[in-house]
Amino acid sequence: MKAIKNIFIACCCIAISCTDGYIDEITPVEQGTDAEAPEVVITSPVDGALIRVVEDVTSITVDLEVTDDIEIQTVLVELDGEEIASFDTFPDYRRGLKQFEYGEVTNGPHTLTVTATDVSGKSTTESVSFEKIEPYQPQYDGEVFYVPFDGDYMELVAIQQADVNGSPGFAEGISGQAYAGASNAYLIYDAERLHNEEFSAMFWYKVNPDPDRAGLLVMGPPDPANPDAMNNRTKGFRLFREAAGGMQRIKLNVGTGDGESWFDGGAAADLNPADDAWAHIAFTISPTEGTVFINGEVVSQGTFPGIDWEGTDLLSVGSGAPSFTGWGHLATSSLIDELRIFHKTLTQEEINAIREASLR
Repeated sequence: MKAIKNIFIACCCIAISCTDGYIDEITPVEQGTDAEAPEVVITSPVDGALIRVVEDVTSITVDLEVTDDIEIQTVLVELDGEEIASFDTFPDYRRGLKQFEYGEVTNGPHTLTVTATDVSGKSTTESVSFEKIEPYQPQYDGEVFYVPFDGDYMELVAIQQADVNGSPGFAEGISGQAYAGASNAYLIYDAERLHNEEFSAMFWYKVNPDPDRAGLLVMGPPDPANPDAMNNRTKGFRLFREAAGGMQRIKLNVGTGDGESWFDGGAAADLNPADDAWAHIAFTISPTEGTVFINGEVVSQGTFPGIDWEGTDLLSVGSGAPSFTGWGHLATSSLIDELRIFHKTLTQEEINAIREASLR
């Protein structure tokens, strides 16, 4: 009986509270006049984007937002005029956020179009254009790495973007644009896939003698025993330049496991900064011999027991950092272009053929 009495009292209190205005009445709100067409924002893909992947067919993420002053009715997404998605349900009827993957993007230019329509029939259409770049196909036997430096630092064979340190830039190159070195600037690429008992590298170089020494290409191991003077030369290689009078001399050092081998051509390996000219630099490593070429001519050559790659998982471009800094071979302020690496020992004839082809 006491429970029934308490329930009765509670109901009376609720009724009195409602009568006294403790709970607001629900008042309908008019939608108002539909004055504006929807707004469409396409976040992805970005207008002007270049998509570089190894595959001939890839996917993109479509990310968009639609807003309207009254209510969204439909959203239509088209790629090159073909419908790839449509939506007519929106939890927030004035704002629609949609994201999805589309997996049939082929090589070539494309246009993504989004059309939003509101309940009164007003429509807005926005478009972005992008391009899927056709995968680079190696041009030469044994080519495994190629960076043209045409406005970015992308390696095109494996589609690998460099880790950029400092603020390098670009300048007119031997072909298109070139890497322009700067103080404390260099590029890092993952390099384990480059390990091979036969190895060749080449690039074009326009030397700036300031600073008077610099690293060019380095694949060296860490040097935990000397963290303040990284200079472990028993593994990998170090291609660098040093002042020789008014010249800049190109030198190659190769680690053999227990020791090192030097390929220093003396005056034959000198570049004259006063010439303000491009020079083609190449070197080859076989299990028994190392050779350095400048403008297609042998400037240093010798026998050695082969390279040891242990611990050399990074390729530095434009500096000796981070693994070859003990002698001050830091960033070059010079220009580098058309960098290629090969899993073979190139002959002098092959080097000259590639060099001449890049001048056409």
